[in-house]
Amino acid sequence: MLGGCAGISTVAVDVSSQGDWPAGRKPGTYAIERLPSQQASPAEQDRIEAAALPAIEGAGFVRAPIEEADVLIQVGARAFEVASRDPFAHSLHWRHDWWFYRGYHPFIYGPGFGRGFYYNDFPDIQRESAVLMRDRRSQRIVYETRATVVGRWSSPVLLPLLFEASMKDFPTPAISPRTVTMTLPPG
Repeated sequence: MLGGCAGISTVAVDVSSQGDWPAGRKPGTYAIERLPSQQASPAEQDRIEAAALPAIEGAGFVRAPIEEADVLIQVGARAFEVASRDPFAHSLHWRHDWWFYRGYHPFIYGPGFGRGFYYNDFPDIQRESAVLMRDRRSQRIVYETRATVVGRWSSPVLLPLLFEASMKDFPTPAISPRTVTMTLPPG
C-alpha cells in the first residue's frame, strides 16, 4: 500500500487569489510581518516562513528591513482533519453488496489477511497556506492568495508546494477558485 505513494508525481491544489495590485507595479522589497498569535509560536512561524519565502522571492520580491520595505507580507498555514469521504466514492470500492459480504473488502480484507487496516481508517487532512500583502505606505491590502489541498498523503514538500501554487499567477488575481497542478520534486 505504501509503495503506491511513491508513484505520486503531481498534486492538485485549489488556489484563490484576490487583490488590487497596481497595474505596472513591479514586485519590490518586502518584509515579513507577524501577528501576535504568530509571535507566540516563533519556531512554528519560522518553519512556515521558510516554506513561503522561496515562492515569494520567486515572484520577484527582495527581502528588506521592515522600515525600508515596499510591501509587508503576512504568511500563515494550517492543517486540520475534515469529515471523511464517502467510502463508496473511492476507486478501491465497488457498490455491489456481494463484495462486502460479512464486512470483508476485496483488496484489504480476505482469507489469510484478517481484519487489517481499512482505507477509511486514515482521516482526510486539509492543508492550507495563505499570503497577505499590504502596501507599507498606504497600509492598503494589495494582494491575498490562499492554497488548499485535501488528502491523506503527507510530506514535508507539501507546504512549500502550497505557497508556490498560491504565488503562481502573481500579481494577477486569476479565476478564483481554480485548480493548479503542481509537480512534486524528485525524491
